Amino acid sequence: MSKLHKDILERAIWTAVQAFVAVYTVGGVDELKSAAAAAFAAGISVIKGFVATKMGDSESAATLK
Repeated sequence: MSKLHKDILERAIWTAVQAFVAVYTVGGVDELKSAAAAAFAAGISVIKGFVATKMGDSESAATLK
C-alpha cells in the first residue's frame, strides 16, 4: 500500500470515528443512523483525499503544499 493510500485510509477512518461520536452523542441519533452518517462522511473523506492530490502535494491527501 502506497503512502498516499495509507494517508487517505487513515483520514477516512478518523473521519468516520469523529462523525459517529458527534452524531451519536450530540445529535442523539440511534446507532444505525450514526453509523450511516459516519460511513457517508468517510466516503466523502476518501473522495477529498484523491481530489487533494490534484490541488496540493500529489503524494499526500492534504490540499496544502
